[in-house]
Amino acid sequence: MTTARDTRAAFCVLPAIRRSGCLASRLSDLLRPSLIWTSIVGENTKIEWADHTWNPWVGCTKVSPGCDHCYAETWAKRAGKAAGVTWGGERRRTSPSNWRKPLQWNEESKARVETFGAARRRVFCSSLADVFDNQVPPEWREDLFELIRKTPHLDWLLLTKRIGNAPEMIKAAIANFDIGYSPDFAAWPWPNVWIGATVVNQAEADRDIPKLLQLPARVRFVSIEPMLGPIDLTDVVTRYDGGTEDHFSALFDPDDDEADTLPYLDWVICGGESGHGARPMHPDWARSLRDQCAAAGVPFLFKQWGEFTTPRVAGAPVSRLVGHERIPGHAFDDGLLVVRIGKKAAGRQLDGRTHDEFPAA
Repeated sequence: MTTARDTRAAFCVLPAIRRSGCLASRLSDLLRPSLIWTSIVGENTKIEWADHTWNPWVGCTKVSPGCDHCYAETWAKRAGKAAGVTWGGERRRTSPSNWRKPLQWNEESKARVETFGAARRRVFCSSLADVFDNQVPPEWREDLFELIRKTPHLDWLLLTKRIGNAPEMIKAAIANFDIGYSPDFAAWPWPNVWIGATVVNQAEADRDIPKLLQLPARVRFVSIEPMLGPIDLTDVVTRYDGGTEDHFSALFDPDDDEADTLPYLDWVICGGESGHGARPMHPDWARSLRDQCAAAGVPFLFKQWGEFTTPRVAGAPVSRLVGHERIPGHAFDDGLLVVRIGKKAAGRQLDGRTHDEFPAA
């Protein structure tokens, strides 16, 4: 069955359809699941922090509370046989034509930078998978890193929920490369790879951010989406066997005498959950992250509220929204009320401002 999302995807190519002559027949062709598959595995993206999304393979397994309402799993179910994967089952490698797309983007990015001084193009790799998934054949990952090496004018954003796997998998993937002719890629970290970890609450931040900071990378970042609880990046706790703890800041601390010698996060992304079953984000959680980043001089990107926002942002009194049979509301423990009005209506402004900050690259 064709969904509303499929229809919206098709309308982005309507100019080409009109040129082809028969609108009805071409629209029907474009809504075929096989073509929906082609468009989603590697394309330009509306994700605020990337220029392209690209998937070397498709499929994943849930490993976090943030995966509970996975949009990729929802996509796979809607696409049915065209997706070629059962979520949690065997992964599917994408087509050779899809693997050629980044080579084209690389040339376009090079031209944009050299001709117009534009920013390098950012590629979010594996929006429908995980680069460091241990159920992926190692040779696929070797092919991916070979492609990354061949596209030095793209910045590759490798965002993972399995950051603990990354060091050994990267080492194995690049171990056999003949890189003598490419000095920028003679040793890790590579200049065009940004490594990110997805964390959704303080427990995941405490577990995964220390692993991320131990991994050398051109840029290290966290994506806190969906944000399911408050997170203090200035008080990350590493717990050791025997019950001992080590508290540290993952953000630059100018008052720390060793600040210039320690690794820190270079970028923080934050967003609420959207889609079916979305859980609300307390505005103070996002405000706290914004303020932590501002104090440390770390770029902060507020991606979205998700489905919920406060009645004030929604532009209607609480009494007319919360509890209404067609507009669900949620009350947090501190008494704050939020209403579900949809991702688009909720928007992405935090206290009247859009935060679209990026690290220098």
